[in-house]
Amino acid sequence: MSITDWPLHNRPREKLMAHGAAFLSDAELLAIFLRVGMTGKSAVELGQELINHFGSLAALFEASIDELSQVKGIGAAKFVQLQAVLEMSKRALKDTLQHEASFKTIDRLKTFIQLQFQQHTTESLVVLFFNANLTLIDIETISSGNQTAVLIPTKQIITSALRHNAHSIILAHNHPFGSPTPSEQDILSTKALQNHMHAIEVQVLDHFIIADGFDAYSMAEHQLI
Repeated sequence: MSITDWPLHNRPREKLMAHGAAFLSDAELLAIFLRVGMTGKSAVELGQELINHFGSLAALFEASIDELSQVKGIGAAKFVQLQAVLEMSKRALKDTLQHEASFKTIDRLKTFIQLQFQQHTTESLVVLFFNANLTLIDIETISSGNQTAVLIPTKQIITSALRHNAHSIILAHNHPFGSPTPSEQDILSTKALQNHMHAIEVQVLDHFIIADGFDAYSMAEHQLI
């Protein structure tokens, strides 16, 4: 049955208008994005098939064009649209963090950090630079490693912090194929950086580790730094 044959209160667009986007399921949100289904399958059913195929919305956004094309009815056009949605989300969150105190919107901050690591298959380190009001100045990818390790280049981070006239920083790196739990080296390297940054009066507020796109671990929350 086509979505247009559904009762109005069950249709994704009408539900969104009446209750807001947060009221919709993942499949219903995808249905609005997809606009149409395919023969014998509504847009909601196609959306659910995509989620089942990849395992989650996060994994769907991480999918390559070849992986996405494996689902019948989905091709290059949808891949481009998904990537555009992802990039718009990043930019919108960055804009918010550059106009509000980031720790008043901690959930947005975490989401923004998590979005930075979509489609990363090797470990990468990003640094967020904040002013004295805790608004975001800039974010930089400082280094990229292999699939199991990432370096914390102290001199480069100090140089960037001084260039931005930063009051504080947050580190974030990813564990692409593992747990977000920090390794002993992650903890030791972060503490060493804290000591160096203290010498130039820049605080290291936290170090987030991201796994599987959206699983986040905060060293500060676990009192590791």
